[in-house]
Amino acid sequence: MRFVVTGEWQRNHLLQTIVAIYALFVAGLWLTNALLYFQKMGLTPDSVTAYYLGDEERFLPPRSYQGMLEIAHFHLFAMGMLILVMTHLALFTPLANRVKAWLIALPFAAALLGEGAGWLVRFVHPAFAWAKIGGFLLLQGSLAALILLSLWAVFRGSSESYRDGPE
Repeated sequence: MRFVVTGEWQRNHLLQTIVAIYALFVAGLWLTNALLYFQKMGLTPDSVTAYYLGDEERFLPPRSYQGMLEIAHFHLFAMGMLILVMTHLALFTPLANRVKAWLIALPFAAALLGEGAGWLVRFVHPAFAWAKIGGFLLLQGSLAALILLSLWAVFRGSSESYRDGPE
């Protein structure tokens, strides 16, 4: 945090390198997340329900409770850490606090929605497939915004970035 408050953010090339490389890693995660999603299902409720409830015609078994629990266990920790770091970087951007608040809240909400919606599709009702699709799109969009914003801020940065932005 000292680097942002003192203005070293712009002058510290090692910090810029760390943030840029981290953003590239997150961009790789963003891409593989989309590829994995589309390997399993699409942006239609039918594809989501077939993935979670099974599809006899395609020989897809329904997702098991234990399998979903194991995935949720990992996802909740990993996504929480990823979003924590990315939203933390958003604090250092020269944007209004209201914009920062949205950039912080949306990815966390989207990740929870995406993870929870799969459970709701499987164990409550297939209509929650729309929530799964919405959670995925919102998460991908908010992560893309955070990646681009982090890169923009670290290379454009100023000592004013950490102070309260315009309301």
